[in-house]
Amino acid sequence: QVQLVESGGGLVQAGGSLRLSCAHSGDTFSSYGLGWFRQAPGKEREVVAAITWTIGRDTYYADSVKGRFTISRDNAKNTVYLQMNSLKAEDTAVYYCTARVGPALGVIEGEYTYWGQGTQVTVSS
Repeated sequence: QVQLVESGGGLVQAGGSLRLSCAHSGDTFSSYGLGWFRQAPGKEREVVAAITWTIGRDTYYADSVKGRFTISRDNAKNTVYLQMNSLKAEDTAVYYCTARVGPALGVIEGEYTYWGQGTQVTVSS
């Protein structure tokens, strides 16, 4: 059974940075596409970024985070990261790490099978 455990959330001032980490266990990490979603209070969960399992490691970013966030993976450490720079108050949300089997880039919640418990990110303005 795949398990995902996020860490790195917290409180940061607007304009600051945070790096989220997600440790993956229970299966071959390199066989999974990975993503980060977030859910703000009163809003639906939305995709933030995604990365494929392939050597080319295609990536996807929501328009709202392009140029500010970077998703990356370290297959040797079974970990996926989300580097978040120039944070804004509207980035405040619970951030979830997620994994899916298959080579395609997943940007829809229903494409993912495994989810972490979430980590809170709060950006003060």
